[in-house]
Amino acid sequence: MDRKRSAAAAGQAWQIYSETLRPDAPGLWERTRAVPRMLKAVLRGRYKGMSFGTLGLLVLGLIYIVSPIDAIPDVFPVVGIVDDTGMALWLAAALVKAAGDFVIWERAGRPTVLVGEPVD
Repeated sequence: MDRKRSAAAAGQAWQIYSETLRPDAPGLWERTRAVPRMLKAVLRGRYKGMSFGTLGLLVLGLIYIVSPIDAIPDVFPVVGIVDDTGMALWLAAALVKAAGDFVIWERAGRPTVLVGEPVD
């Protein structure tokens, strides 16, 4: 991940964090506490707001961060850490956004129809 992508990830993370400050939106702490419930609901097939593909990308992102093998080795002082930081920001932003959607779904009484999906 280069500097441009890292900057984009930081911008996305800031935008999602700003969303948590709205009075009607789930707060950051509420979203953080919802992540384990969300993952369990996705794995059990109860929550359709996150696909297994998205969940897989999040897992791959986590593996990338903790793995000693990087696209850009950390031996290059700044550049090697920038890609890990960008990935961590993307991962955090994606989880916070998804957890917010999950909390809204829970507040709506866990409907079987996804929010925004047409009802027949």
